[in-house]
Amino acid sequence: MALDFSGQNLRGRNFKGQDLAGANFSYADIRGANFTNANLTGANFSHAKAGLQRRWAIFLLLISSLLSGVSVFLWAINGYLVSFIFGDSTENWIVGWTALIVLIVFFLTTIRQGIAASLGSVAVAVAFAFAFTASGAFTGIFGFVFAFAFAVSGAGAFAGAYAIAVAFAVSGAEVIAGAFVGAYAASAASVNGAFAGAYAFAIAFSGTLFSIYIAWRAMKGDEKYSLVRNIAVNFAATGGTSFHGTTLTQADFTKATLKSTDFHKTILTNTRWHQAKMLDRVRPGSTYLQHPQIRELLITGQGQDKNFDRQILRGINLQSANLADASFISADLSEANLQDADLSRAKLKQTQLDATDLTGATLTGAFIEDWGITSETKLHGVRCEYIFMRLPTKENPDPLRKPDNQQEVFQEGDFADFIKPIFDTLDLYHNQNVDPRAIAIAFKKLAENHPEAELEIVAMEKRGDDKFLLRAKTAPGSDKSQLSAEYFDDYNQLKALSQSQQALLIEKDSRILSLENMLTTALQQSKYYIQGDNKVSDISGINIQGSTNVSGIAGGGSAAVANLGTISGNVSVALNQLPDAPSAEKPGIKELLTQLQEEISQSSELSDEDKAEALEQVQTLAEAAKNPQENGSKKTAKTAITMLKGIFTGLPAVASLVEAGNKLLPLISKLFGLG
Repeated sequence: MALDFSGQNLRGRNFKGQDLAGANFSYADIRGANFTNANLTGANFSHAKAGLQRRWAIFLLLISSLLSGVSVFLWAINGYLVSFIFGDSTENWIVGWTALIVLIVFFLTTIRQGIAASLGSVAVAVAFAFAFTASGAFTGIFGFVFAFAFAVSGAGAFAGAYAIAVAFAVSGAEVIAGAFVGAYAASAASVNGAFAGAYAFAIAFSGTLFSIYIAWRAMKGDEKYSLVRNIAVNFAATGGTSFHGTTLTQADFTKATLKSTDFHKTILTNTRWHQAKMLDRVRPGSTYLQHPQIRELLITGQGQDKNFDRQILRGINLQSANLADASFISADLSEANLQDADLSRAKLKQTQLDATDLTGATLTGAFIEDWGITSETKLHGVRCEYIFMRLPTKENPDPLRKPDNQQEVFQEGDFADFIKPIFDTLDLYHNQNVDPRAIAIAFKKLAENHPEAELEIVAMEKRGDDKFLLRAKTAPGSDKSQLSAEYFDDYNQLKALSQSQQALLIEKDSRILSLENMLTTALQQSKYYIQGDNKVSDISGINIQGSTNVSGIAGGGSAAVANLGTISGNVSVALNQLPDAPSAEKPGIKELLTQLQEEISQSSELSDEDKAEALEQVQTLAEAAKNPQENGSKKTAKTAITMLKGIFTGLPAVASLVEAGNKLLPLISKLFGLG
């Protein structure tokens, strides 16, 4: 039974290393509590109050006040050094101008480029100063840090803690530099005391105002001053609530107050942050909480039209978030919770979505070019009317809408069925002098040698003028690297063969011929060609030995087309073995296949080779129709119908055979229970 700490005062409690899975900490006061390395999977921290205990906050305030006085003193010393400009010796003159130049460089660089850039600039200036004089002018940069302590200490105990963090970072160097400056200043007796006092006050006042500005911008999240802010926030979190190394998978921090909290090295998979307070004051470590834009998204759930390209968002919880028109190009959203999220028109190009939960999400109009879904990606209940297969570019503006018909949309459940074959695919990318016949033979041999891979062609895509992608679904656990290497070894050998030698390979293999026809058709398309399931794991008969010698080939001479009359007769025999339809008004499989046979035989658009292949597929359907409800028959029928579609694709859209195919093939599929 899960422990219940709801509403309790747990300030300073030690839960280090404990198993608190599912525990209830809602509305509890957990300021200063230590959860280091604890298991808090599924824990409820909604409305909890984290942060510093009062005694630690008072301690930080006292230290920051002390350092504030020191910082003002150091700024005054800088002013005193600048007053050396009016000294009566060359040495004093050099000291004064050096101090002034260093301060000006620091002020301008810090304002325009940020604290990190100013540190580099001042380092150069200090080196220059050391080259000419042993002055302490470089205390300007150190003095700024102490002045930052003064600036933030007035904002309260926690802001004072931030100031201490910055001050301690350089305190050792400050003391040494300050002591040196004091000694040198004492020896500069020739400088007018009134001038020195006035300049010391002016610089101290200006430096304090400048420090207040920098501190304000840093705490507002200005990236130019992130170095100051990060040091301050991280130090303050050391005295607050600690989740260091904790497992917070599926924990809930809804409306929790989280200032001065340590999430360093914490597991934050599917952790909920909706309306959490002061999430910008935590120590995030390397988690996704380190990015201001991501924190804002987690708190508000509003990411519409925002850019999250290349962000590491693995395991993030964006349930029900508004992500319409957002860009996640090359981002990692693996294991993320996107249930019921609105991803309408989102750019998901090359987005990693392994084991991501998209249950109930809206994907209408999203761009999914090369997205990384897997068999573990959850797509149940996805709402999607249409999808774009490519992100349009200036060179390639066609986004490849699916369904292709602009007037057609996916019905409920259709999208998951459409995208399912791409879960786990072998992508065979070809460039330069693409040879469809060599592809067909090499792929057939790969399927034959690796039946355990269960290769199925699911997509063919033409990219540019001379590039081609063949995508095949594989069985889970298949070694895609090995399959790809073996395929291209054979493909490159086959490309070296002459056309006549390639023709010998496919003379007696109608399936290779059909695949070659489909590949040729795909290469003739302007953009993209979806093939659908095309299982070829049962193809056999080729053994390649070297680049020119081929064994296992029956027959010789030039390829010849089988007698069409004989093939048509075989089809008729197979059809006559099927039962007639019970009603003439409702044709059955026999009547539909007979009509398809007649259309193919009478077609003037098909070559004799294509007619022979098409009739063989009709015969295959007739044989399968003897037991149409068996799984083996269904698979055979599905492959034959796919082959026929591939043959018909190359014909003009107005061809009578195309019209007949569009009418008859869906009816035939339905009778086989294929939808």
